[in-house]
Amino acid sequence: MSAFPTPSDARVPNLDLRSQDSPNPRSALLLLIAINLVCYMDRYILAGITPALKAEFLAGDPDANAKAGLWNTAFLVTFMLAAPAFGILADRRSRWVIIGICVIVWSLACGASGLAMSFLALLITRVFLGLGEAGYGPSAPTLIADLYPLEQRNRMLSWFFMAIPVGSALGFAFGGWVEHTLGWRWAFFLMVPVGLILAAFCFAHKDPRSRSSSTELPPPAPKLADYAQLARIPSFRANVAAQTAMTFAIGGLSVWAPTYIHETHGLPIAQVDLIFGALLAVAGLTATLTGGRLADLWIKRFPGVYFLIAGSGMMLAFPMTVSMLFLPFPLAWVPVFFAMFFLFLNIGPANTALANVTPPTMRSTAFALNILIIHLLGDALSPWLIGVIKDKSTWESAFLSVSCVMLLAGLIWLISIPKLVRDLGALRAS
Repeated sequence: MSAFPTPSDARVPNLDLRSQDSPNPRSALLLLIAINLVCYMDRYILAGITPALKAEFLAGDPDANAKAGLWNTAFLVTFMLAAPAFGILADRRSRWVIIGICVIVWSLACGASGLAMSFLALLITRVFLGLGEAGYGPSAPTLIADLYPLEQRNRMLSWFFMAIPVGSALGFAFGGWVEHTLGWRWAFFLMVPVGLILAAFCFAHKDPRSRSSSTELPPPAPKLADYAQLARIPSFRANVAAQTAMTFAIGGLSVWAPTYIHETHGLPIAQVDLIFGALLAVAGLTATLTGGRLADLWIKRFPGVYFLIAGSGMMLAFPMTVSMLFLPFPLAWVPVFFAMFFLFLNIGPANTALANVTPPTMRSTAFALNILIIHLLGDALSPWLIGVIKDKSTWESAFLSVSCVMLLAGLIWLISIPKLVRDLGALRAS
């Protein structure tokens, strides 16, 4: 028996989500990691070619940076508003079918971005990109949580979430390289067939909640009162709050960092995208796996280690980010690397903590609720805010205003360690 049973272990004692009818966990995990890589590549291609897009659609506009920030905001607003509906649907229908359809939608939207002939047209394609990704966000991590037992879940989720920094890095580097060699439109076009191929594989998998035996009852559909329970879990509330602050900071900085380095220090954007992407890939991959590994080593001794790792990383990321703003390049690449490393330490532990205090029948909805809140109050605002501040002041003022929120995220996680320990202890005793 797991050391920390989930609430639904008590409510549905015969429920074995890792049944023989489930798809092979390893093949499912590899497919979800591949899709997550493409997901974040599609998101961050735009960040890697923003200077070219500004020159194409916003040349001479005094509010060019604020408007360019709206491309990201349009995507995120759609993503966060649609995610709760997809989360509820994923708790009731096959998540693989939902993922396959949504990957097709966002892949076609990415291709349509390459056809955009105006600022507004590109804005609309970003809306559909957000709609497609909204179905993937709540479904994928909950599939992994269902396919692997508690003692393996953190490690597998860490591998899944390492696709965030690596996919983002590939998006920066790929976008910059293709824009330099073939033009920015091809950066979007070339992603379409990759997404469609991955989507086709999704339909060959079976949701682990499915049953072949008529004697086995499916898990009961969660009721409204069950969803209200999420808000009454102290560590869940704290985790969402900290992830919101983290997303606010990292969302704004990641969108604008290459453009800032290019415009402030005069480095070619293709070179910036390549170096920034390489550092992000290495730092993000090693940090995500390191955070997961540290959590695995200490979880039996100290259940609050998930929040300890997440909070400590954020507190260390802040001085690294500030150093980047006041050091010359290429020396500034050093704090850039360490800022990325410490920022991504939390990805595996924070999301594992979210899954571990959430009943399995409600996990998709819980992740969807988290997506809604962290983007509504996080990176749906910060890229636009950085653009507004830059249009009125300097890049340094804009970045400092947003990066200070890292300290808030770290503080919330650290002071909430006792809440997580109590929540996991209560589950263990149930």
